[in-house]
Formats: sequence, C-alpha cells, structure tokens
Amino acid sequence: MSNVLVVEQDASAAEAMVRDLRRQGYTAHSVNTGARALRIYRDADLVLLSLELPDIDGLEVCQSLRAESEIHVIAFTRLDNELERVLALKAGADDCVTKTWGFREIEARIAAVLRRPRPRSAVPEIISLRPLHIDPRTREVRLRDRLVDVTSKEFDLLFMLAANPESVVSRKELMAKVWGISWSRTSRTIDTHVSNLRAKLGSNGWIITVHGVGYRLGHAGRGPEAFTD
Repeated sequence: MSNVLVVEQDASAAEAMVRDLRRQGYTAHSVNTGARALRIYRDADLVLLSLELPDIDGLEVCQSLRAESEIHVIAFTRLDNELERVLALKAGADDCVTKTWGFREIEARIAAVLRRPRPRSAVPEIISLRPLHIDPRTREVRLRDRLVDVTSKEFDLLFMLAANPESVVSRKELMAKVWGISWSRTSRTIDTHVSNLRAKLGSNGWIITVHGVGYRLGHAGRGPEAFTD
C-alpha cells in the first residue's frame, strides 16, 4: 500500500484528494505548507505537490525534494500554462498536471509514476573537513578527535552547511530544512544556534556570516585560526 503526501493549501481540496486516494487503496494525508512537506515527506512514497503554496514557492519545494531524495513527485497547478509545467519538470517533478484533472486521470498518473523504479538512496557518508568530522549515521561531531556535544538542530544546521562547503546557504533555506518552518526576518533562532555552535567548536571561523544572505562553512583549523565576521 503506497503512501501519498498531498501538499495543498486549500483545506477542502486537500480533504477531497485524500478521501479519493484512500478510496483507491492508498494511504494518504495532507499538509498545507511547503515547509511542513519538507519536514515529513520521507514517510511518503509519492508527493502530490501544489505549485501554489502560502510559504515557499512550489518549484522551490520541488527542487529541494529532488536535491534531497529520489521520491516520486507529481506537481499540479491551477493554471493551464505550458511554461509552468515545463518549469516543474525541470525542477525535478516526475509529472505535472493542471488542477482540472478528473480523479481517474490523476490516479492513473500516480500508478504510472509509482511503477517507475526509484533508485535506492545512498547512506550519507561522513564529512571530513580536517580536523572536523561530521557523521550523519551516528549524528556525531568530532573536532580533533574530541566529541562535540551538539543538539539535534545544531547538528542538522552544521551538517547542511558542511554538505555545501563552497556555497552560501540562505536563512530561508535553513529555516525550511532544519526547522521545517517558513523564514522570518525577525527570527533569531538561526543566530542563536550559530552562536552556540561557534562556542562549542571554539572558533567563529567555522561558520561565516554572509550579511543579508545566510551562512557558509569556514576553515578554522585548516588554516588561520582567527576568523571573524
């Protein structure tokens, strides 16, 4: 029995989709924001994703899902727009349909997509940035062979930065993927966690602030020790 996650901001529409899917024998439930979808999608076999969401652009959600996993995604839009469908497919969707579908059509599309083999996701490997080592399997952080006591969110934040060592990760993306909530300009949550991580790692140089954008991983311990923002 396949599990379908419906991502739709309209409560009545989402309820109707979930009800129809269950009648066809699927396990189904819904969420109404992109952030919640990114937080819980791993329990699903397929995501039925609206491109019109209240918090995160649907195409961005689709790109994030594809970047993180090989989960099946069928996007849908209220606009009968060829460009919108093309962008969804380029963002990683397996299929894209307009909301004017009949349920027989969408059920057939779901069945067709689920028949496609899904590559088995590889287990993330240890990230070694000597002398810093981050193990996603044990969720341990070691610095010069010393175990660093980090919280769950601190680990997720550090791992996300370390997995993109040459890139700046935006505050919006961090809030969505680490905390599963939409970004707020007034939120101090990220700042607090970054400050705590810097203290635990013993240097500001491990996490560099890119003002007005987000954060990137630094190079403390792999070069000059004194990094400041």
